[in-house]
Amino acid sequence: MVRFNAVSTITKTNSVWFTTKGQVVIPVWLRKQFHIEDGTKAVVQATPDGILLKPVTAALIKRGRGILKRKAGDKPFAEQWAEHKKEERELEERHAR
Repeated sequence: MVRFNAVSTITKTNSVWFTTKGQVVIPVWLRKQFHIEDGTKAVVQATPDGILLKPVTAALIKRGRGILKRKAGDKPFAEQWAEHKKEERELEERHAR
């Protein structure tokens, strides 16, 4: 079960299917409602009710801005993020082989 937690007045439901790779297509009305665009990442969490999928969107990032304190001498966040993305791409390339 994939569940989105958010304040919403929409109670519409859809069925989705998982591919052999574990991929699932989120219906367009949900992608619009939660501002999910091509390349949007999500946090996946196991819950007693099933799988909770939380899209990491620009709005979510903006709300969380300033939550993490940086230590003096830390690399700039942009540099840390670039390193993280590079490691992520390398990992994906290794798994694709």
